[in-house]
Amino acid sequence: MSDRSGLAGVPADPDAAPAPRPAPPDALDRRTRARAAVAGSAGNLIEWYDFYAYAYTALYFASSFFPEGDRTAQLINVAAIYAAGFLIRPLGGWYFGRYADRHGRRAAMIASVLLMGAGSLLVAILPTYATIGAAAPALLLVARLMQGFSTGGQYGAAATYLSEIAEPGKRGFYASFQFVTLIGGQLFALLTVFLLQTAMSDVAIREWGWRIPFFLGAVLAGVFILFRDAMHETAEPAGKGDEAGSLRTLMQHPRAMLTVMALSAAGAVTLYTFTTYMQKYLVNTAGMDVTIASRTMLIVTFAFLLLQPLLGLLSDRIGRRTNLLIFSGGMALFAVPLLGAIGKAQTMGSALLLIFAALAIMSFYTSVSGLFKAELFPANVRALGVGLGHAIASAIFGGTAEYAALTLKQMGHEQVFAWYVSAVCAVAFVVALRMREPRAHGHLH
Repeated sequence: MSDRSGLAGVPADPDAAPAPRPAPPDALDRRTRARAAVAGSAGNLIEWYDFYAYAYTALYFASSFFPEGDRTAQLINVAAIYAAGFLIRPLGGWYFGRYADRHGRRAAMIASVLLMGAGSLLVAILPTYATIGAAAPALLLVARLMQGFSTGGQYGAAATYLSEIAEPGKRGFYASFQFVTLIGGQLFALLTVFLLQTAMSDVAIREWGWRIPFFLGAVLAGVFILFRDAMHETAEPAGKGDEAGSLRTLMQHPRAMLTVMALSAAGAVTLYTFTTYMQKYLVNTAGMDVTIASRTMLIVTFAFLLLQPLLGLLSDRIGRRTNLLIFSGGMALFAVPLLGAIGKAQTMGSALLLIFAALAIMSFYTSVSGLFKAELFPANVRALGVGLGHAIASAIFGGTAEYAALTLKQMGHEQVFAWYVSAVCAVAFVVALRMREPRAHGHLH
């Protein structure tokens, strides 16, 4: 598709007689756009709630699926399965990205949410190691692979959908809601764990209460089907052609792919370090009580969510590239001192401020994460390029972050992990310096 084409659904030649297709996004009024964005974002929230429920309940169910041992060893086993969910994400990114480019963003998003819900249901009903032995962690792995495959597809489809449904000139604001709902999913998972901690004893949660968040995730995935009619389809019928969603066509955009992968690597390693791993870091390194650590992350994650639309709006003024330079440069400089200080935090308040500082820098990336990637690709491979490039980088750098951090801690070299995070971000800074500014206004190319 040439650079003259507009948003998916808008024919490149206005004089051509188009085949039957959805109404073009440019013809939609503001209210219809907003409803579609909310519906699409709801699916994203449910998807990420399910994915993060695993991370935030791991402290409770680790002993249910692995033989007794020290806490760090059990967490490493759980983290390894968590990483496996990331390693399959590129396959999900390819499958659902291709599907979204050929058959529509809406259909791909619905299918990925339902698959995620099925994975959550499987975790919720799994017997423990004491009941079925080694089959328990094996089935846990199957469930995580289902969820990882689903997540690989959801990211690209959601990023593409929100970028295409948005008003030109306000794309940063609209697209920031991908991470509002991604963080919202994290927050909802944290809140669910907090409510469990309030309502149940620690022993009860470890015995069976940890299953409740997974049952809830499965139910929410089913409820999402009710939102499908509010989601206006943005993909054009021509997207079913041979070139749409094709790896051969995608490889005609190598610079865009490398840019997406380098910046996604930095985004993934920092995001999972300062969100999902941070709860364990506060308990295992700073020596904080698990309940206080959960409350700390609940508060700071909510503040992180509120930053997204503000910095999305800012990107519409200063450009996506400037956002990315602030993020990558800031993390390259401050990852080491921030992680060092958090590991020595003595109070909940000091931990809150330090983690929020890290997430404030992070927000310059997360607010435009899906959007700048979508703006780098033409419509016929947009979902595939965004989903596959992001999934590969996330699998390598995001999925292994927690495992690497815990392993280095066990080896007595925990501080090396902070330097690793800094180095990945330094590479991203160089890439951001060399990248062209994506189009922030008018049609997506």
